[in-house]
Amino acid sequence: MAREDFDVFEKTPANYVPLSPLSFIRRAAEVHGDHPAVIHGDRRYTWSQTYERCVRLASALNARGIGRNDVVSFICPNTPEMIEGHFGVNMAGAVLNAINTRLDADTIAYILEHAESKLVICDTQFSPVLTEALTILGDKAPEVIDVVDPQADLKPGEGARTGAVTYEELLAAADPAYAWQMPADEWDAMAINYTSGTTGRPKGVVYHHRGAYLIAIGTIMGWPLPKHPKYVYIVPLFHCNGWGHAWAMAAQAGTMICTRAISAKAIYDAAADHGAQFFGGAPIVLGMLINAKPEERREFDHTIEAFTAGAPPPPAVLAQMEELGVNVQHVYGLTETYGHVTQCDWKAEWNSLPAEERAEIKGRQGPRMAMFEGATAVDMETGAEVDHQGEASGEIMLRGNTVMKGYFKNPEATEEAFKGGWFHSGDAAAIYPGGYLKIRDRLKDVIISGGENISSVEVEAILFKFPGVVAAAVVARPDDKWGETPCAFVEMGEGQTATEADVIAFCREHLAGFKCPKTVLFEELPKTSTGKIQKFILREKARAL
Repeated sequence: MAREDFDVFEKTPANYVPLSPLSFIRRAAEVHGDHPAVIHGDRRYTWSQTYERCVRLASALNARGIGRNDVVSFICPNTPEMIEGHFGVNMAGAVLNAINTRLDADTIAYILEHAESKLVICDTQFSPVLTEALTILGDKAPEVIDVVDPQADLKPGEGARTGAVTYEELLAAADPAYAWQMPADEWDAMAINYTSGTTGRPKGVVYHHRGAYLIAIGTIMGWPLPKHPKYVYIVPLFHCNGWGHAWAMAAQAGTMICTRAISAKAIYDAAADHGAQFFGGAPIVLGMLINAKPEERREFDHTIEAFTAGAPPPPAVLAQMEELGVNVQHVYGLTETYGHVTQCDWKAEWNSLPAEERAEIKGRQGPRMAMFEGATAVDMETGAEVDHQGEASGEIMLRGNTVMKGYFKNPEATEEAFKGGWFHSGDAAAIYPGGYLKIRDRLKDVIISGGENISSVEVEAILFKFPGVVAAAVVARPDDKWGETPCAFVEMGEGQTATEADVIAFCREHLAGFKCPKTVLFEELPKTSTGKIQKFILREKARAL
């Protein structure tokens, strides 16, 4: 008979507090309040100042009737306001919805309505697209708070005020002593991030406080992050909540150097002027640094540690990064896993290998990180784990505390994603000794361009609307700058003609710019006997262009 004397204890406030990264920023303010937290141009905030601004944001939200499970949306680049949203919204008990600033008005309107957003905090650079989205929503449109950033490089038509109050006015009128509360349950929703699925319409991925806490801890352990790290924020904070790095920086009382616009110069300047030691980014960022013009480069005297994720960078790129003084670790994850959950955990014995071999190993996505429970690849037919010799490939299956709660208002998709007690990634990989994954292909036809996921199905749906198109397929074409770009194969009806420029211009009328094909080829599409397009043939053609 099982013993019960170890089961008599109860959770009390003395021995149990729900895990949440909100505890990180409170400690940073208490212990390291004078340490620099955020740098953005001429603006500087310590941890005590950042904490107060977050508290004021929470106070202002509650004063507007926003509380538990209400959604607050942000449309902002990587600025102090966006960092503050990653704490202040949750201090109010609400759920953060950071929206991709590259989306079109129709998609933004869909997200705001689907999430039932109560408030939108928007940088005025994006006021044109927000105004269009609000027009689509009509009387369903939420209130808007304007972020007016002196650092913004506004183009004609940008910068108009959309709301009645600015962000700074909102904070100035709020209570700096507001008594915010930790979540009652670490399973409470913390953020909802929308990611395009193969159906084209975004799905809402819901995060909880426990997962946010653990992704931060895992990042600290995996990099590893020392006390007071200096970090240049390149990963968009709308993308998997910036991979959770704002939470990790709060835990270590680090300094975050904001990047409104990502450029090689901004990164070199952050390293030279502020001693930036860490950054995360898509492989396109590595290419920016390698191909920077002489006037963009700056000397720095320390090694920079970088996490990269997305389409695996070629070994030559990784070797060139070593020469620049940047040590790159490849990581892997999805929006559904809060970002990175595997990493190419480096072993000392690899240091003596030739540069090409080191670069090949660095291109692997690696085994699970310490805060995660399972990452493997299984044969699609048998369900058995593939061998660990780097030959056979299978679908990547994931399990752990940094897997989403589920898809918002979509129980069918949630059930499908969690079938068999694992999260089905839709990506295919081989496994090398030690459990090191290496992505071979994507099972879903998702194109990763500049770190952003593009649904080929969504683009194809637009192509089919072009006059005269009878068949269309979109695949990834390798690109030195973006990693991958959409390549469209279009089959026109008899007697119908079009040019590449015509098709691209049409797509730009209906899609965000980064989703539009960069290459369009006109030909009869290869099909199976049942009429299914043979995309593997098209992929080979795109790679050979």
